[in-house]
Amino acid sequence: MSTAHSTVIGPVTAADVERTVQLAVAALREGLAADWSAPAGGLEWDCWETVEHLADDLFAYAAQLGPKSPPLEGEVPFLWAGQRPGGPKNAIFADRAAGPAGLLQVLEASGALLVAMVGTTSPEVRAHHSYGVSDPEGFAAMGIVETLVHTYDIAEGLGVAWAPPADVCERVLARLFPDAPSDGDRWRTLLWATGRTELPGRARLATWRWNGVPRADDAV
Repeated sequence: MSTAHSTVIGPVTAADVERTVQLAVAALREGLAADWSAPAGGLEWDCWETVEHLADDLFAYAAQLGPKSPPLEGEVPFLWAGQRPGGPKNAIFADRAAGPAGLLQVLEASGALLVAMVGTTSPEVRAHHSYGVSDPEGFAAMGIVETLVHTYDIAEGLGVAWAPPADVCERVLARLFPDAPSDGDRWRTLLWATGRTELPGRARLATWRWNGVPRADDAV
């Protein structure tokens, strides 16, 4: 079985982020009348909290690219805090009075911030992430992975369908999980790489992480 990406695969782009977030928002809108306090898949958070966590991720990735000299050894120091013990620690929360539709607007807005920063930041820029100092393409890929897999979690909790495009999965696998199997269904492979399922001959991962370091930097 092949385990390396040998073909040339295009870069992850701001357009990929926009497409992914819009597809996720459209899918989750199908569950507006569902119970958003239901657990999000196998997570300890409920569906509402998981959307807030996802919006916070997208915001945070955009923020890392924002300063003229982005931090290389830590995060831009926003205050992250939880609203309950065991809940996600965010800087971004949605007004619950706005309901699920308002929550999805928060998600869409945070995604737009990442789209804007990825699309306008020089590819030479580097910024800190705990999984390796990365570039705008890397933060785009991270935002997409977070969106793809957390929408999977939320969709399971809400009982709605979610089937992301294979080409986007292919690009983020190549960028962040270069050692993942290069054959088979791309979406299922991404779920495996993020510890959410097994593959034929490969057990479900108990721990996992991506490599956000640009390949050119990794080779130095």
